[in-house]
Amino acid sequence: MHTDPTRLAFVRLGVDVPFEQAWELQRIVHAKRAAGELTDTVLLLEHAPVYTAGRRTAPHERPSDGTPVVDVDRGGRMAWHGPGQLVAYPIMRVTDVAAYVRALEETLVQICADFGVTGRRIVGRGGVWAMGDAALGLPDRLLGSVGIRVRNGISMHGMALNCANDLRWFNRIDPGGVPGAGVSSLSAETGRRIVVDEVMPIAEKRLAGALGREGFEMHEDDLRRM
Repeated sequence: MHTDPTRLAFVRLGVDVPFEQAWELQRIVHAKRAAGELTDTVLLLEHAPVYTAGRRTAPHERPSDGTPVVDVDRGGRMAWHGPGQLVAYPIMRVTDVAAYVRALEETLVQICADFGVTGRRIVGRGGVWAMGDAALGLPDRLLGSVGIRVRNGISMHGMALNCANDLRWFNRIDPGGVPGAGVSSLSAETGRRIVVDEVMPIAEKRLAGALGREGFEMHEDDLRRM
């Protein structure tokens, strides 16, 4: 496949994908994209439960109960991924890293709005948040996060959005690296169950639009054969 700067391939990998398996596939796709053998590609999936630590994670931010943590080469701090959370890994040519991160965060804002949830970016924090109310003792709540790495001009890692996941997984960490912050999901904010399969096609549309691309579907088998 020749690279086409106007198109963006979406590859759906399924559910309960082990983190290490997806990370290895990212490396393979990254190498092919850097060599010009593959167009810009987004991997979409739900992980098996996992905690990951980005490069900015401080020792005290790690779980203190011995919970296993995978150290990764992305930016950001501690994160959890697992069932009920949509994860998107765009592997694409990036020329302006700050603008790229803003595009990912704006994608999360737009997806939330599509489901009637107001998500906002907060200066000095990563990700997208539902705003709290101090007068009511309600904290800001993390809805989605962004953590990337750009190597040789090609991105890895990406963004995650809480859809219908069990929020108790976040009890061991500070969401978004912010002590005392809350965490929420599309389901928790709306009072109805919103699963990843419902969100995924909208996420594809919004991400392609934010990046100025035309999205198309690619099967995982076709990706691996390239």
